[in-house]
Amino acid sequence: MDSAAKDKMKPALPCGFSCSGTEWPEQERAEQLARGAALKWASGIFYRPEQLTRLGQYRSREVQRTCSLEARIKSVVQSYLEGVQTGVWQLARALEAVQGTREALSQAHELLKSMAQASQSLKPLREQVSQHKQLQALSQLLPRLQAVPAAMAHTQTLIDAQRLLEAYVSLRELEQLQEETWAPLGGLELPVFQGLGLLAEALSQAVETAAMAARKLAREDPALLVAAIRVAEVEAGRTTPVGQAPRDWRQRCLRALQRGLEQVHFSTTILPEPGALARWLEALQVALPAELATAEALVAPCCPPHYKVVQLWAHTLHNGLRRSLQQLLAGPELGAADAFALLHWALHVYLGQEMMGSLELGPEADVSQLEPLLTLENIEQLEATFVAKVQASVAQWLQKALDGEIAEWGREQEPNTDPSGFYHSPMPAIVLQILAENIRVTSLVSESLQQRMHGMALSELSAFLRSFSDALIRFSRDHLRGEAMAPHYVPYLLAAFNHQTALSSSVSSLQPDGVASGILAPIEAALDELQRRICRLVLEALQVELQPLFESVPSRRWLSSSELLDCVCDQTSRFCRDFWRVRSPAVKLLLAEAERTVVLQYLRALMQGRLVCRDADERIQAAERLRHDAAQLKELFLRLGLEENSHCAPVLLALRELLNLRDPTLLGLEVAGLRQQFPDVRTAHRLRPSRATVHSSAWCQRLRPPSPPVFPRGPALEAPVHAE
Repeated sequence: MDSAAKDKMKPALPCGFSCSGTEWPEQERAEQLARGAALKWASGIFYRPEQLTRLGQYRSREVQRTCSLEARIKSVVQSYLEGVQTGVWQLARALEAVQGTREALSQAHELLKSMAQASQSLKPLREQVSQHKQLQALSQLLPRLQAVPAAMAHTQTLIDAQRLLEAYVSLRELEQLQEETWAPLGGLELPVFQGLGLLAEALSQAVETAAMAARKLAREDPALLVAAIRVAEVEAGRTTPVGQAPRDWRQRCLRALQRGLEQVHFSTTILPEPGALARWLEALQVALPAELATAEALVAPCCPPHYKVVQLWAHTLHNGLRRSLQQLLAGPELGAADAFALLHWALHVYLGQEMMGSLELGPEADVSQLEPLLTLENIEQLEATFVAKVQASVAQWLQKALDGEIAEWGREQEPNTDPSGFYHSPMPAIVLQILAENIRVTSLVSESLQQRMHGMALSELSAFLRSFSDALIRFSRDHLRGEAMAPHYVPYLLAAFNHQTALSSSVSSLQPDGVASGILAPIEAALDELQRRICRLVLEALQVELQPLFESVPSRRWLSSSELLDCVCDQTSRFCRDFWRVRSPAVKLLLAEAERTVVLQYLRALMQGRLVCRDADERIQAAERLRHDAAQLKELFLRLGLEENSHCAPVLLALRELLNLRDPTLLGLEVAGLRQQFPDVRTAHRLRPSRATVHSSAWCQRLRPPSPPVFPRGPALEAPVHAE
């Protein structure tokens, strides 16, 4: 190899670099390191002068090492240059091959262009060949194609005659022929098969019609039902040909079974009219179990096991009923009877042993997976509707009962009595019966409805008691004003006492089991208030009768004779003669309040200051009159039946002691004793005599009539209206 070739094979240096030291800083740095290392080595070896004798040996050894290294470097460089030369030669050969391939591809491209032009010229020939093949196929299938119209007409006749299996076989033969002509004709649709899709749809509709009438066919013509189901099943197992949409006749058949059931039992045209819901539910209570029994006994044997006919029937009937009830609830608001009937039927009857909970259904029905017939919102709506309707009805009935009672008050005869002689009226029993019956009935539905009804009953009873109390006030006002005189005013007030007692003793019947007793507290408070109001009205009537008699107390006539108090006792006795017709304990309370009213009237008359005692003898005489009157009043009320420890007359005896007082300086001490005995006496009642003679008017004007400490005031009674 000449020097020129070797120069070509030398590796080219990178652009911008030369062999000078300044252009190779790495080489210069390496040379400096080498020199430094050599100097270090030489200084280490030739440290002493006697070591210079071996310099020649070291030189020859290093010369040999240097020559060996140069030889190895030259060998490596030579090997590298030979590899580069081989690579360059291979690249030259590859370039020549690429150029040859390019020329070959160009020639092939030209050939392809010429062949494409030739192919275009053969296109008419190919079309002729395709037409020839189609005509050849048609010529072979022509006898069968000519029979297609007649076969289609025959198939339609079979469908009309409900010979479904034969119609399906004929339809499949026609479809098979269509498939055989489709491939040879390249997907070309022949006009002769245009009605085949309509024919298939007619058969599917016939299958659906038979499925919808499954209930009837299972009894009258089970063969037709079996044929329809078999057609749907065979079609479901068939592979759908290319280019034809799948026909899911099985699902259509199942949906037809469901629609047939829903149309029979839950079509919108048979939804019940208002007031007829109970009869409709009763009819369903008979029809639905019978329907499930028919499905199990007749329809299920006509269908494959995977149809799960009993479960399908149960779920279809349930869902249809559920939708019908939703439509019913979305319409006009139901009445109270319809709402109650629907709640009771849906929550108890429908899931009971008579219907969906029947043991005869077995696990095939799978009723455990059914959704609730009524949603929580439906139940809330029905309960609210029922309570609102019943509340309006109860309010009307209670008002009628009250109006009937009010009409009795103006009669010319006394109130009716029971066999025991007590005043009696059916009104309390009617009121409680109406409320208690409604609460009892709702317990048949649900606890929530019973609680709602209980709250409504208490609300209406409270309103009734207010109306009754207001009616008594109007009755009393009209009578006392003379606008509507009642011949038997007081007896009817006493009869109202018995009404209140009857209501109080029976109101606990409105409390359902498990409900806290405190829930009746407002009603009990209203009854107590009613009792106090009736008592005030009775005592007002007593005050009206006694007021003219007490106008002469105190007076000279009263001081000298018991005639005035005899009249008071006679009038009081006549007034209280009908108290025994009031039931206990109200009669005892009435007697106690009547005695207290008489005593208060007596004290109030004394406080008017119409009599002034002129000397000690008259004061002693007045004190004796007080003692006699207190004894007479006590005897009167003992005779009427008042217990001795309930009397107020002792206050008169206490006043008698004040009148008997001879030393005015002891008056303050006596008043203090009076306050201790009767706590109602206040500091303002102390006596302040201005002269030696004690005038009755001086202390009567300042002494408030106290209530006796032994007087048993019941929780239902309070002071009369005019008492201070």
